[in-house]
Amino acid sequence: MPCEGGIPPLTEKKENKYIKEIEGWSLMSEGIHRIKKEFYFKDFKEAMKFVNKVADLAEEEGHHPDFYIYYDKVVLELHTHAIKGLHLNDFIMGAKINEIYNE
Repeated sequence: MPCEGGIPPLTEKKENKYIKEIEGWSLMSEGIHRIKKEFYFKDFKEAMKFVNKVADLAEEEGHHPDFYIYYDKVVLELHTHAIKGLHLNDFIMGAKINEIYNE
């Protein structure tokens, strides 16, 4: 369920706990706390297939990552805009994105 705000972001202790549960993601704590992962592909076409699958998931979940697209690399960052930080949903979304990548 999307976070609509009105609650504080996760504590650093909880961030450090949850990040261990999603392979390959990193915590970014400068500015707004967020999680980040780089995904690599054989070419641009494969990268865009992945981006489109993640975009479909984001629409279904009501939780939208920031996309940075390079030729054969996609960098995703997640945080919950409504609370300007991390929420459990960010980590859940990260795990779901990993599933798409590993298909």
